[in-house]
Amino acid sequence: MTDAVQPKQLLHLVFGGELEDVSGVKFHDLAKLDIVGVFPDYESARAAWKAKAQATVDDAHMRYFVVHLHRLLEPDAPK
Repeated sequence: MTDAVQPKQLLHLVFGGELEDVSGVKFHDLAKLDIVGVFPDYESARAAWKAKAQATVDDAHMRYFVVHLHRLLEPDAPK
């Protein structure tokens, strides 16, 4: 019996909302942030981000982001 090595979990958060100004990252109403979800890897987070970004492409003030939660949880870990 061999032990399969599990890949390290690299959590990513995808969220977005309406910005006050397209040149910044200040949200118009924090209560209306769209928390898309937490994803186990960058690839799935990017797919969710891309879907939301494309769905709101006609609204210049809507912006979605991918946050590397694993970097916040373990800031001293090698990149």
